[in-house]
Amino acid sequence: QVQLVESGGGLVQAGGSLRLACAASGRNSSSYCMGWFRQSPGKERAIVAAISGNGVGKYYAEAAKGRFTSSRDNVKNTVYLQMSSLKPEDTAEYYCAASRLSLGVASTHYPYWGQGTQVTVSS
Repeated sequence: QVQLVESGGGLVQAGGSLRLACAASGRNSSSYCMGWFRQSPGKERAIVAAISGNGVGKYYAEAAKGRFTSSRDNVKNTVYLQMSSLKPEDTAEYYCAASRLSLGVASTHYPYWGQGTQVTVSS
């Protein structure tokens, strides 16, 4: 079992930045691939980024490339999503998730989920 707790969401103006954090706990949690997903009302939950257990492998959705950066600190058991140049369309609930499958892009690949943190980008 892996427990995940996100933090760092909030309200930001377009063009601004936010850093989300996801604290993981549980046996071998630092070895799991971690994914960041987002979901806005009326839309399906979609992958934003994923990072492998050792932090070397990374995946970014097209909408995140060049603006978002994922990283992890396995000593602190925390994964981060640095978001820059934010746009109103980035407004969503952001979730972190954990999986044994490396760099999975589907939500079904991730059995463990955090509770989510809201990101709102004003224009």
